[in-house]
Parts: sequence; structure tokens; C-alpha cells
Amino acid sequence: MSDSSKIYDVPPEKQAILIDKAKRRLELRNFFLKQSSDPFRAEGGYIFDPALQRYQSLKVTEYERFKPNLKTAKWPFWFFLVPYAISTYVVYLDRTSKEEKYRRGEVAYKDRPNKFI
Repeated sequence: MSDSSKIYDVPPEKQAILIDKAKRRLELRNFFLKQSSDPFRAEGGYIFDPALQRYQSLKVTEYERFKPNLKTAKWPFWFFLVPYAISTYVVYLDRTSKEEKYRRGEVAYKDRPNKFI
């Protein structure tokens, strides 16, 4: 049977870091379980986490602190206006080339797509 505490492919410095992280995770887990199972807790049905509260408050007031700049102006330009302009230009080129072929008589009427529209 092998000893699971011996890891040979990880340097000792990284091993120490991983062991410290595991200990910290276990401490936090035990602290959470202790708080969540305390029958004399006065806060109610949840455990108050200040970091989570700050994050949620940040997300709620995100638009109040929004400051437009060049970086935020680039997103709609590159992801909405440019693709729309390119697709419009491609459709325009396709339709004009088809119309020119129709007017020159290169395509018979019976061979035209969408002749009933």
C-alpha cells in the first residue's frame, strides 16, 4: 500500500502550498458547518458573508458607477455595427450581381430562384 502523502511529481515547495491550501479549506469548511448548525444563531437561516454581500452590492449598483470611455465604446462597434455593415454589403453585392445577370439574359426565367415572390 502506498502512502498518499508522498507525491513524487510535485516539487516540495508546491507540496507545502497544496497542503496549506487543504488545511485552510478544511478549517473554513469546519467553521461553516459549526456556524450553520448553531441552534442559538440570531441571524436567521443563512450565514452572513461580508465578501459576498460586497459583491452583490457591487453588481446591483454597477450601472450607477458606469463611466463611458473608448474601451466601452468599442464593444458595440465591433460586435454589432461592423458585422451588420459587412453582412449588408455582402447581401448587396450578391443581389446586384444576380440582377446584372438577369438583365443581361444570362439566366433564363425558368432557372431563376424566387421567381414567384
